[in-house]
Amino acid sequence: MESLIGILPYIQIALSILLIVTILLQQTGSGLGGAFGADNFTSGFHTRRGLERTLFYVTIALGALFALTALLNLLVA
Repeated sequence: MESLIGILPYIQIALSILLIVTILLQQTGSGLGGAFGADNFTSGFHTRRGLERTLFYVTIALGALFALTALLNLLVA
C-alpha cells in the first residue's frame, strides 16, 4: 500500500500531461471567427473518422483514468 501511495502522484502527473497533449491535438472545425460570434455552426458538427476518432476515445479514457486515480488518491491518503 505504501508503494502505491509513493507512485500515485507520478502516475497522476503522467496522466495529466498525456491528457493535456491529447486535448491540444484535437482539431476543431471552427475557425477564429467562431470565437467572436460569426456563424460557424455548420463547421462544428461532423463525423469523427480515423485518427480523430481514436484520439477522441483516448482522451475520454485518459480523463476517466485521471479521475479514477484522483479518487484513489483521496481514499488512500
